[in-house]
Amino acid sequence: MSRSPGRKAYLSISLIVLAMVLLPFISWYVTWFGRPLSDSAMDDYFHDKSKPRHAQHALVQLSERLTHGKNVSRWYPDVLQQASSPRVELRQTTAWLMGQVKGYEPFREALLRLIHDPQAMVRRNAALALASYGDSAARPELVAMLRPYTVLAPQAGTLKYRLKLGDYVNPGTLIAHIGDTEVRTPVPGEVRSLEQKEGAGVHPGDPLADLSADKDHVWEALRGLYLVGEPADLEDVQRYTRPIPGWPDTIRGQANLAAQAIQTRAQKQP
Repeated sequence: MSRSPGRKAYLSISLIVLAMVLLPFISWYVTWFGRPLSDSAMDDYFHDKSKPRHAQHALVQLSERLTHGKNVSRWYPDVLQQASSPRVELRQTTAWLMGQVKGYEPFREALLRLIHDPQAMVRRNAALALASYGDSAARPELVAMLRPYTVLAPQAGTLKYRLKLGDYVNPGTLIAHIGDTEVRTPVPGEVRSLEQKEGAGVHPGDPLADLSADKDHVWEALRGLYLVGEPADLEDVQRYTRPIPGWPDTIRGQANLAAQAIQTRAQKQP
């Protein structure tokens, strides 16, 4: 005669089920950047060199506080320190955060260095931040955001593609292998062309793939050029005053606003 599971068996099963529920939650909770931090935790996270995600979490939380009008100036030295981090994600988040603070000259000086960062997403965030300062140094990168982006080979070797025409890629998407090295796209966009033949030998700097401009990046760039654009930027801006299939009309409206603002500033110049 079979016996039903005893109390201990039920308890064991319950604990296993509870662990299956709690462990993912705990993992999500400790990595979720939306989790509020106390002032002391913010200090600890900025100074924890062993876990870079802690500093990124603190930067995101500073942004949240700024959004609610809170004074976070006590952490400005920590923000400036992250602007020189060797980690791309920290420089990128820092550039985005500094654009939310108006008129703080040390941030603008840091952004003027980040606008020349080797990583495209850092440069783009720095350009958008500088535009909010009214600094025309943002212009070249903002205009670049309106144009297609060409992914270049970082080294020599035999090329094997990992995508096809028409694919949409996000930053970090694997697009090819060169030998044993992964090549990932630094920016988003749709693959418009593959510039090499499969299995070809390539050299550093050879073009690999041509990506279209991303509509969200175009929108942000047009907002930046509304503030700092000059007549030399009009051709790139006006390209987006015409309807683009699949793109929202708000982008066309923002392009018209940017073009008008540029023309108005030009008329006021002596």
